[in-house]
Amino acid sequence: MAKTPEQWLEAAEIAEPAKNGGIFKLFLGYAPGVGKTYSMLSEAIRRKNRGEDVVIGIIETHGRKGVVELAGQLEVVPRKKLEYKGTIFEEMDLDAILERKPSVVLVDELAHTNIEGSRHQKRYEDVLDIVDAGICVLSTMNVQHLESVAPSVQRISGVTVRETLPDWVMKRVTEVVMADVTPEALQTRMRRGDIYPLDRAERALTNFFRPANLIALRELALREVAQEVDRSLESYLEKEEPDRNLGVRERFAVCISSNPSAQYIIARAARMARRLDAELYVLYIDIGVDESEANQRSLESNLRLAKDVGAQVVRMKSRSVAEPVAQFVREKHITQVVFGRSAVKGWKKYLYLNTIHKFLRDAPPVDVHIVTQSSS
Repeated sequence: MAKTPEQWLEAAEIAEPAKNGGIFKLFLGYAPGVGKTYSMLSEAIRRKNRGEDVVIGIIETHGRKGVVELAGQLEVVPRKKLEYKGTIFEEMDLDAILERKPSVVLVDELAHTNIEGSRHQKRYEDVLDIVDAGICVLSTMNVQHLESVAPSVQRISGVTVRETLPDWVMKRVTEVVMADVTPEALQTRMRRGDIYPLDRAERALTNFFRPANLIALRELALREVAQEVDRSLESYLEKEEPDRNLGVRERFAVCISSNPSAQYIIARAARMARRLDAELYVLYIDIGVDESEANQRSLESNLRLAKDVGAQVVRMKSRSVAEPVAQFVREKHITQVVFGRSAVKGWKKYLYLNTIHKFLRDAPPVDVHIVTQSSS
């Protein structure tokens, strides 16, 4: 019976990849011809020369000379033949790979849909079985095959992406390598006939391979790789150095109350975060002072605005504000915190300053912004 996405992820959380499962390395590109398969094969040959047991599970050469020459230097697990509607198709033989049990297997085109009659519907499911068996996998994919990216690619290029894989699969990937060339170099490869035959190249250059399309697709791929690197850093720090905040990527946290003037703080913080292309969190700490119907309406209005400006809303209950905010800053590696300043007289001023002082005492090093708002 096929595993659900939740079961795949649960297996990933239980297993330490280096100990109980194989390394899953993905060569990501932004268009055909950027060198994903060539880079994967080059690494595989280096590994073979170091004495590792490397085999090809499946490679799509598309007749490209350089890829054919590199693939010829590696052992190939014969493909499995399947009949579908009177035609014989060839697919990667998952069972043969698991029985052969090499150290490393190469699996091209991760988002591929298998022919009916295969064990799994999608090739990425085959790959996850191989990884769970303790075998390292090198694979390839273009960024447009991610489900969340495919609609943007259709808008940019007018091309509907038929084969996609869910974004959660990226959480199972151990390493991501960007196979990258400039759009100008990619167009040169196309004109030389290195990617498609010359009769197809000219059509491609005036359609999918137009400069604006390639630049936009390249940006999507670079952003995806940056997110993966950021997740890797966050995961490492969480496990190995939880108190360390390297601050490589800016992350804003805005602390709000039910006060209507919090909307100004949210909007101001959103502009600050947008200028730095930073993540934005809006925190509401429920300390039991907003129980009235009016306060609840105002709070919900504030939180709606937070979502509208693209913030991630976090609600927590606590007897104080400073401690949970400091803990959140530590856990999420926040680099900048925004507080509002409205209470300026009497005991409210004392409580406000006391909260800020406690936060600065308990939080890791972080930039703090005090944004003035009107009192109410």
